[in-house]
Amino acid sequence: MRRYFRVLSLCVALAFFSALYAFGQLASSLEARTAGRPDSGQEISANPGEGRRLRRRRQQRRPGGCENSVSVAFWDPYWRLSPDVCGVNCFMGSARRDDEAQKVHQLEPVHLAVVACGARLEETLTMLKSAVLFSSKALNFHIFTEDHLHGDFQKALNSWPAVHRHKFNYTTYPITFPNENSNEWKKLFKPCASQRLFLPLILNQVDSLLYVDTDILFLQPVEEIWNFLSRFNSSHLAAMAPEHEEPRIAWYNRFARHPYYGKTGVNSGVMLMNMTRIRATYFKNDMTSIPLSWEDLLMPLLQKYKLNITWADQDLLNIIFHHNPERLYVFPCQWNYRPDHCIYGSNCAAAEEHGVFILHGNRGVYHDDKQPVFRAIYEAIQKYSFGGDPLRDLLHPLEANLQRPSNTYCGRVAHLFTKRLRWSIGNLPHRQTPAGG
Repeated sequence: MRRYFRVLSLCVALAFFSALYAFGQLASSLEARTAGRPDSGQEISANPGEGRRLRRRRQQRRPGGCENSVSVAFWDPYWRLSPDVCGVNCFMGSARRDDEAQKVHQLEPVHLAVVACGARLEETLTMLKSAVLFSSKALNFHIFTEDHLHGDFQKALNSWPAVHRHKFNYTTYPITFPNENSNEWKKLFKPCASQRLFLPLILNQVDSLLYVDTDILFLQPVEEIWNFLSRFNSSHLAAMAPEHEEPRIAWYNRFARHPYYGKTGVNSGVMLMNMTRIRATYFKNDMTSIPLSWEDLLMPLLQKYKLNITWADQDLLNIIFHHNPERLYVFPCQWNYRPDHCIYGSNCAAAEEHGVFILHGNRGVYHDDKQPVFRAIYEAIQKYSFGGDPLRDLLHPLEANLQRPSNTYCGRVAHLFTKRLRWSIGNLPHRQTPAGG
């Protein structure tokens, strides 16, 4: 009988330790699977600079034990926390991280990109000048230009007074296209125009970026449009304004031979991008049932539609967001105000209420006499010398100029062009700065 009990006890002990071992193996397997899963924050970043912060947090995780509450994954809207995060502090830690994220968002610079080829040097410098003039946030300029213009940009930007020069950093880049199709991309529309399509791939360490055409003028601080990034939901990865407000005079719905976004398409002259999301997203398309990455999508899209597109890269963007409308945030027309908004009568209601925030002088209106109000704004900023009083030396002469009788519809609403400009100048920390511009 004793022998029987010994055998039974041994069997029970073996069964217990076998079960304990199996449970341990299962737990290890689940933990390894969870650790190997990509962070949701790595693919979807809601705030500028988030990609860098996520990498920094992963590098700071201590081996063994759990993380402290400061490292809670605040970017995940469903609070899916990895096993090494201390669960007891999850909610409080997440709330603190939201506050911390907002502070970091305020401190990080605005990344602004422009592509300048041909006779666009002076126009681009005037755009950059308007950005520096009104912004209080640090700026990082990414200037893509032809080789012979690099020295001209460096000479001009380095000559600006130190009181303004300390507000920005800049880098000049060569024009770069994929080697196998570079000639085809270079010939598309205007010289270098399609370069903007490749910015998420070239600037692969930049989380978020504001791209603008050379003929843009900021009439208020750049950070105001940068703040739209905080309004993105979990699907948004870019923001643009509609191409037209009035369908009866719109181009896309009347003439386009390809898909386009919404009722009247979008204009890509001012384009805000969360590039971390763009690089991580697979896009629906009409070429294959399989979603494609940004890099794999561009060339097949051009090959399919190159005989049907008029506005080149802007048309390709319209096609992409036609098939992926949930990815686009649309901001109002005063953030990309063009002659189309007033040439046949005022049709941008948001600008009528709040004024023009960002001026887009397409159609060459800064350099001809077809729309004098656009040219007057451009020349006022171009001729303004850093160090002068912007109220006395910029706004007052401009307003006097615009009070002259006008025979254009745009000229009849000239007050819309200076409304926000007056506000921006009035909110500068110092209207008077030391001379030297």
